[in-house]
Parts: sequence; structure tokens; C-alpha cells
Amino acid sequence: MGPMNSKESNAEKPMTWYAVRTRSRHEKVVARQLQGYGFTTFLPLSRQLREWSDRKKMVASPLFPGYAFLRMVYEPDQRLRVLQTDGVVSFVGTQGQGTAIPDKQIEDIQLLLASDIPFESHAFLKVGQKVRVRGGSLNGTEGILVGRESDRSLVISVELIQRSVAIRLQGYEVEAV
Repeated sequence: MGPMNSKESNAEKPMTWYAVRTRSRHEKVVARQLQGYGFTTFLPLSRQLREWSDRKKMVASPLFPGYAFLRMVYEPDQRLRVLQTDGVVSFVGTQGQGTAIPDKQIEDIQLLLASDIPFESHAFLKVGQKVRVRGGSLNGTEGILVGRESDRSLVISVELIQRSVAIRLQGYEVEAV
């Protein structure tokens, strides 16, 4: 079933998350093809109302345009299978070599999307107070606390691709990490 084979070496090597760059507007196609090859994929989508002259429609667009995520054992044959996938440009990392993404960063984005809490794309931040949400549906989610006027927001980042999302923290208690 796809690229997963039953070599004993695979059992010893960890499955980790990686990001791949995709050709423009190929994120969904890439994720679908990689799933077809047996990879676990993650393509965070945000729903937006799009307007045309004759209609309005809710459209699911990639939250991080130009990127898709997959979980794999990073070995030469697996890497080649991914790179040969139509629409994949490269792995994200130093000199095109994939750099693993901490599970926690992917899990936090998955939790945010599953919670149905409104969020917006946010500029990637390297500085700021790192915090963890306490209680509620986002309990344990970590990010950077940002102050905008009287509004408090939590920015959740995937550091490798330098992309972030922001949520309003009204009603949430946070603690420093």
C-alpha cells in the first residue's frame, strides 16, 4: 500500500512531520496525491466567503499558501517519491533537505482548526512572550502573546515555514511558558 514497506529499519526510525513547497495553487492536489501514496498529510484550510459578479460561495483555501505537510520516515526512497509527486517543488529545509517540524506545532494548528474558533493569518513573529492557553478547548496550545490596543491575541507559528495564525484570547487564560 504505497511507499510504506515493512523493512525493519522503518520501525526504528521516527515518523516526523515535514513541509513541502508546492507550485502555486497545487496544495490540494499535492496533499491528495501524497495520501494516495500512503502518506499521512495535513493541509490546513480556512473557509472564506468569495464573491463573484453572479454569486457568493464559501471556499476552503489553504491557510499557508504554497505549503503542504506530510508525516514520513525521511529516507532516500521516500524522499524521492515525494519529490516526484506532481506539484511538489521541494522539501522545506536547508539546501532542499527536509527539516523535521516538531509534532507540537502541527498539533496546535490541528487543534485550532478543530475548535471552530475564529482566527486570521498573522505575520510570523520571532519575538514576544511565549504563552500556553490554560483551560477551554485550546488547553495546552502554545504560541506568542501579542497585544493590539486592548485586544489580546495568541499567535501560533510553524517556525520552519515562517507562517502563523492568530486567535483572539477573550475568555482564555494564558500562562507564560
